[in-house]
Amino acid sequence: MTEQHPAVGLDDVVHQRVRLGILTVAHQARRVEFGFLRTALGLTAGNLSQHLTVLEKAGLIAVEKGYEGRRARTWLTLTPAGTQALQDEVAQLKRLIQQIENGPSDTDS
Repeated sequence: MTEQHPAVGLDDVVHQRVRLGILTVAHQARRVEFGFLRTALGLTAGNLSQHLTVLEKAGLIAVEKGYEGRRARTWLTLTPAGTQALQDEVAQLKRLIQQIENGPSDTDS
């Protein structure tokens, strides 16, 4: 039996470019403010909100709303499931890169 191609293990929720960016920024920052994330990723507020909704429904981020002074703010943090999903995605990407760098073998079909 042959091993599955590494691309099969990529998570569609995580792998989408914007959502992968959100998860990586959140991982690096531990807690990230909506406006910072919007600017860092070059998104509109509406587009970012849609992606955050997908990630929140999947249980990968937690969203916290509050106030800083008089301004409403939204912060997000990675959940343990989000951290695991990001680690799994990175592992799959590393497997994919390794396969490409190693080139085709005699056993590949």
